[in-house]
Amino acid sequence: MSRLLKACLLMAGLCLAMGLGLVPGRPAVAQSSGEVTSIVIEGAQRIEPSTIQSYLVIKVGDRYSASLVDQSLKRLFATGLFADVRFRHEGGQLTVTVLENPVINRIAFEGNRRVEDDTLRAEVTLRPRIIYTRTKVQADVQRILTVYRRSGRFAATVEPKVIQLPQNRIDLVFEINEGELTAVRDVRFVGNRHFSDFRLREVVRTKETRWYRFLTSDDSYDPDRLTLDRELLRRFYLNEGFADFRVLSSVAELTPDRSGFFITFSVDEGARYEFGEIKVETRIRGLQPEDIQDVLTVEQGDWYEADEVDRTIDKLTDRVGNMGFAFVDIRPRVNRDAEARKIAITFEVNEGPRVFVERIDINGNVRTVDDVIRREFRLVEGDAFNAAKLRRSKQRLHNLDFFSKVEVERVPGSSPDKTVIKVDVEEKSTGSLSVGAGYSTTNGAVADFGIQESNLLGRGYNLRLKLLLAQRQSQIDLGFTNPWFLDREIAAGFDVFHVVSDRQDESSYDDTTSGFALRAAYPVYDHLVQGWKYTLRRTEVENVASSASTYVKSQEGVSVLSQVTHTLTYDRRNSRLLPSEGYVVRMTNDVAGLGGTSHFMRNKVDGAYYYQIYDQWVVSVSGSTGYIFGLGEDVELIHRFFIGGDDLRGFATAGVGPRDTRTQDALGGEWMYAGALELKFPLGLPSEIGINGRVFTDIGSTGQLAAAGPTVADTGSLRASAGFGLSWISPFGPIGVDFGFPILKENFDIEETIRINFGTRF
Repeated sequence: MSRLLKACLLMAGLCLAMGLGLVPGRPAVAQSSGEVTSIVIEGAQRIEPSTIQSYLVIKVGDRYSASLVDQSLKRLFATGLFADVRFRHEGGQLTVTVLENPVINRIAFEGNRRVEDDTLRAEVTLRPRIIYTRTKVQADVQRILTVYRRSGRFAATVEPKVIQLPQNRIDLVFEINEGELTAVRDVRFVGNRHFSDFRLREVVRTKETRWYRFLTSDDSYDPDRLTLDRELLRRFYLNEGFADFRVLSSVAELTPDRSGFFITFSVDEGARYEFGEIKVETRIRGLQPEDIQDVLTVEQGDWYEADEVDRTIDKLTDRVGNMGFAFVDIRPRVNRDAEARKIAITFEVNEGPRVFVERIDINGNVRTVDDVIRREFRLVEGDAFNAAKLRRSKQRLHNLDFFSKVEVERVPGSSPDKTVIKVDVEEKSTGSLSVGAGYSTTNGAVADFGIQESNLLGRGYNLRLKLLLAQRQSQIDLGFTNPWFLDREIAAGFDVFHVVSDRQDESSYDDTTSGFALRAAYPVYDHLVQGWKYTLRRTEVENVASSASTYVKSQEGVSVLSQVTHTLTYDRRNSRLLPSEGYVVRMTNDVAGLGGTSHFMRNKVDGAYYYQIYDQWVVSVSGSTGYIFGLGEDVELIHRFFIGGDDLRGFATAGVGPRDTRTQDALGGEWMYAGALELKFPLGLPSEIGINGRVFTDIGSTGQLAAAGPTVADTGSLRASAGFGLSWISPFGPIGVDFGFPILKENFDIEETIRINFGTRF
C-alpha cells in the first residue's frame, strides 16, 4: 500500500471518529455546524440571561463557527463573573452553561497580631458584595505579604480559605502566619579605606540586630530604608571631603531559612578634596562682591563640605535680600582640580527670575489647623519667591515636631511669573505620657509622672502637667504655652506650682513654696530671644532645727515674692539637647519688690561654647556669674546663690561658700561665679545606646558682700575640681554620673566624690 493511500485512509478514519464523538474536540464546546437559530442560557443565578447574551460575539442567525465561540468565551471570562463556561450546539440551538463566581459575604483575617485588621483591610482590593476571583485573591495575598515585608517579616505566609455559604456566597478568610522578624544579621562595607565599618554603621539607619535594640525597628530589613542609607552615606562622605564618592551597590542577601539578611554596601570613596580659592562674583547692578564677602563660611584649605556650601548660599541669599534685592539666584561654580585635590568655588550672584508666590496649598493636616502651618512660613502669598526662605520654612515646620513627614515643593502658577508652593504633611502623635523612677544625688530617690500635649486642639498650644516625688523635694507643676499669642510670634503662657523641699542636710530647714508665673518670649531677630516673666509665690520656711544657725532661725516664717524677670538669650547652638557646635549666651535680671515682702535685684549672665575637634569629640567651655543685692534690706537666705553639686562637681550641693562653722549650715552668697572645661567623647559603643564619656575641670566660688559674723567662714577663694563621668540619653531623659575630686578647697567645704543627676547641664 502506498504512503498516499495510507494517509487518505487515516484521515477518513479520524473524521469518522470525530463525527461519532470518539475523539474529543474543545472540552467546553460541543462541536456542530449550521445556523444558530436560538441561544439558551443555563446556570445563571444572579446575572440576567440577557446580560450574558450581550457579552456573546455569536448571535442568533450567525453561522456557527469555532472562531466566534472562542471570542465569546474570552469575553465572558474577561468579565470576571464566571468560574466556568461551556458551549453546546445541537440542532441549531446554542446552549451556554455558566458557573457564576460566588459573591464575597465577609472578609476576615486570622493569625495577625503585629498588624491591625484595619491596616490589612485597607491594603486588599476585595470587599464584601464583590465578585470573588482567584486572580484578585492572589493579588491581595501579595499585598498582605508586602505589608509584612515592610515591617521586616519576610518569613510571613498567607493562605486564603473559602467558606461556602448558601445562595452562592462565600466567606473569605486570610490565614496569616506572621513568622519571626527577619533581622539584619550583619552590615558590611566593601571599598572603604578612610572610615571603618564601625564608623559607617553609625551613619546608616539600618542596624545589626542586638538585644538593646528592642525599642526600634531599624534592625529589621526594609528596602526603602536601604535607599535612605545610600543617600546617608553619600551625604556623609561629601561632608568629609570625598567629592567623587559613589555607592556602587547595596545588596541584601536573605538566609536560606528566611530568618535574616546580610547587607553589603560596595563603595568607591575616591580622593579627598580641600577647598581651593573661594570667590564671589556678582552680576547685579549696584552690588559689589566686597559687600557680601564677610558672610562666607567656607575657607580655603578646609576639607570640602557640601553642607557648608549650602549654608553659605543661604547666608549670601539672606544678606543680598536684606540689602533690597528681592530676586536673586546664587549658584556655586565648581572648579575641581583632581591632581591637586582642591575644589575652587565661585559663588555667582545673579538676578533671579521675577517670580511671586501665588498661593500656598497645604494638604495632609487632619488635626492641625492651616494657620499653625502658615505662620511658620517665611513667605506669604504675594511675596517675591526666595529659595532660601522656602528651605528655612521647611526647617521650621520640621522643628514643630508635629509631623512625621514634611514635603515642600514649588510648582508653576497660573502665569510664568507666579509659583505655587505645595505643602504635604503627615501628622504624628504629639501627646506624651512619661513615668520614671531613679536616684539623684540632689533629691534622693525620685519618682516622676508627666503628661504633655504639644499640639493641643490642633493650634500648637502646649499643655503639660508634671508630678515629682522625691526624698528631699516634691513638686507639682502645671504649665500652658501659646506659641503665637495674639497671632504674633510671642510665646506666652503661665505656670502654677507647689514645691516642698527638704534642706536639712544643707541648711537645717524645710521650705514649702506655692505660686504662679506669667511669661512671654519673642524673637528680637534670628537667634536672639527676649523674655519677660512675672512671678508671685509664697514661701514658708519651717521645721528649723533647734541646733540650726542663728542666721537660719531668723529666716523662719512666711515670705511673699513678687518678682519681674527679664531675659535675653542669644543661641547659635546646632542642638539644644546635644550641642556639638556653636554658642549660647543668656542674661537674666530679676527685680523683686513690686509688692510682697522680699526686695532685691539679682543679675546673672551665663554662656557656653561648643567646638567639635573630631567626629563626636566635643570640647565645651561654660561659665556663669551672678550678683544680688537687697533693696533697703538684707537678702533672704532662700534667694541667695548656692554653689556646689551640678555647677561645681567634687563638692556637695551648697558645699561651697559662706557657712556657719558651729552648725555647718550653708548661708549662701550674694555674688558667685562658676566655670567648666569639658571634653565629651564616644566610648566605642553603638550611638543609639546614647552613652558617652567625659572628662572635666570645674572652678567656682561664692561669698557675701558685707563682713560676716565671727562664726561664719567666708573666704571667697577660688575652688577647683577635676574628674570624669558618663552621660546617657535614656528614654526617661539625660542621666549622668560624675566622679569629681577637689583640687582647690577650704577646710570648711563639703566634698562629694560621686554625683548622679537627671537632666542636662547648661
